Amino acid sequence: MKPLILITGGARSGKSTLAEKKALELGENVVYIATAIAFDEGMKDRIKKHRLDRPKNWATVERYKDFSAIVEDESFKASDLILLDCMTLMVTNLMLESNLDFDNCSMEEVDRLEKDIFKEVDELLNIIMDNNKTAIIVTNEVGMGLVPSYRMGNIFRDIAGRVNQYIANKSKEVYFTVSGIEIKIK
Repeated sequence: MKPLILITGGARSGKSTLAEKKALELGENVVYIATAIAFDEGMKDRIKKHRLDRPKNWATVERYKDFSAIVEDESFKASDLILLDCMTLMVTNLMLESNLDFDNCSMEEVDRLEKDIFKEVDELLNIIMDNNKTAIIVTNEVGMGLVPSYRMGNIFRDIAGRVNQYIANKSKEVYFTVSGIEIKIK
């Protein structure tokens, strides 16, 4: 089985740069799965800069759910490495798409949402494993900052933290980045 690599760290810590460096070392035919949605000028600029930084021969798939659709994509079939950037944006998108009123929803509704998010994560991981691909997943470390002052932030932190633990447990290698420096922790 090909390796699963998780790269985590804080905002602007060098996660994506490390992931792209590792992808260049490990794969020739890379499919970059971009989970960001360009919802404002800041995100549009960030996406533009990420696109410019990536090698031109990498295929890009913009997707944060329904990963089974990528199996038929010719670039996916030809790839030997998948780089997903980023898992926490994927979780954010799925949470926002749920249209839950996070200030007033029940914990049962939150639990259902988390199960739905984990279904998407499992679908992605199963596709990677079933197709014998090396994969690098970028995610934000959300458990080292301030406790969010609003309920949705707490729910996000908890779900993203559990997703990160789940993927780290399945990963062959895990890296933590801080100030552009990588630390191998698994």
